[in-house]
Amino acid sequence: MAQTPARESAMNLACIVEGHGEREAAPILLRRIAAQIDPQLVVNITATLRVPKSRLLKAGGIERTVDLAARTLNGPGAVFVLLDGDEACPAELGPALLQRARQSRSDIPIAVVIAQCEFEAWFLTAITSLRDQRGLSNAAEPPLEPESIRDAKGWLTERMTSGHYSETRDQPAFAAQFDLHLARRADSFDKCYRDLARLLTSPPEFFHG
Repeated sequence: MAQTPARESAMNLACIVEGHGEREAAPILLRRIAAQIDPQLVVNITATLRVPKSRLLKAGGIERTVDLAARTLNGPGAVFVLLDGDEACPAELGPALLQRARQSRSDIPIAVVIAQCEFEAWFLTAITSLRDQRGLSNAAEPPLEPESIRDAKGWLTERMTSGHYSETRDQPAFAAQFDLHLARRADSFDKCYRDLARLLTSPPEFFHG
């Protein structure tokens, strides 16, 4: 007698990002991480809101944006905020924004991840997995401290055999290809991975079966 296949579960997730590239890249990345954590879980991205970080930092900024993102869930789900750290310390900015976000919507799981210094630093950490992709040199080697590079986009351009790195064209493509295991050597990406895992293991009421 044939066994009935296990029924997939699903989770709604709304994203908040600041860059044009992240608007396309973040959903790709989060689905890839989720597939590693739980291959049976379907992640429905209900919205990817692009809001400048300067606006989020203002009084009421992240609170209003998190509430708007939460409203797109139309039921159970979670909100994932992903921003570049730039000059800020992720260990200080992340918890401060998370506290504010939770004051706005304490009824849903929320994660705030601050990439140090840029989202692209995660590509630098796993650069060997991106060789020969989109014009990147097949000899590209990761810098000694990838997360300390202040212009990761420029670093990538310098190692392209033709053209230049484009946030809107290359960031989503690299997000679909870079090695997640290698990237976890970067502390901020490891936090991204762990924070999404925490959301995916939220109480059952936040899932759709």
